[in-house]
Amino acid sequence: MSTPEPSPRPEPFPAPQGASSAPAGGSPAPEGAAARPARFPRLRGSSELGVCALLLAVGVLVLTDALTMDTVASVRGPVGPRTVPVVVGAALVVVAVLLAVDVLRGGRGEAEGGEDVDLSEPGDWRTVALLAGVFLAFAALVGPLGFPLAGALLFWGSAYALGSRSHALTRDPLIAAGLSVATYAVFHLLLGVHLPGGPLMGVL
Repeated sequence: MSTPEPSPRPEPFPAPQGASSAPAGGSPAPEGAAARPARFPRLRGSSELGVCALLLAVGVLVLTDALTMDTVASVRGPVGPRTVPVVVGAALVVVAVLLAVDVLRGGRGEAEGGEDVDLSEPGDWRTVALLAGVFLAFAALVGPLGFPLAGALLFWGSAYALGSRSHALTRDPLIAAGLSVATYAVFHLLLGVHLPGGPLMGVL
């Protein structure tokens, strides 16, 4: 009795020309991704120097404004009004110089690795528009309504614009009112910064 001869195994289909091989379980890399050159390499290399220039400009501006400030020696205390701006401006200048030296020596900031952001997705312009409307409404209402009421609307509106929906009519207004009154009390009573009280001026 003769045994049947095994049938020849079918040849696998050849891979399309130009297709890249990928390991099992992995997704193939897009064609040309590895060889794609970076756009504007010179600008990418000098972008951190732009940050240094910005810090230096802000520091010089703060120092110039502080040193040309008119002060009266008889009314200033041990720490005059120039002290904090001079310290902040000098710190900005020092940080800008040290950062520029580090960049020129080859130092580069590491790319963010902890955030999962899809740069191809469009921006959430609805949230941006809601926040802009809330801030504009606060700027228009802080005068006639006072800071406690306008601040409560600001805090509540910001929470709503940023996605708070389940407690938008129960918990959020109470927290916003508490934050607004506490902020008004700290600035008006403790720090001596007079904020508009509006109709609640006599109560608070």
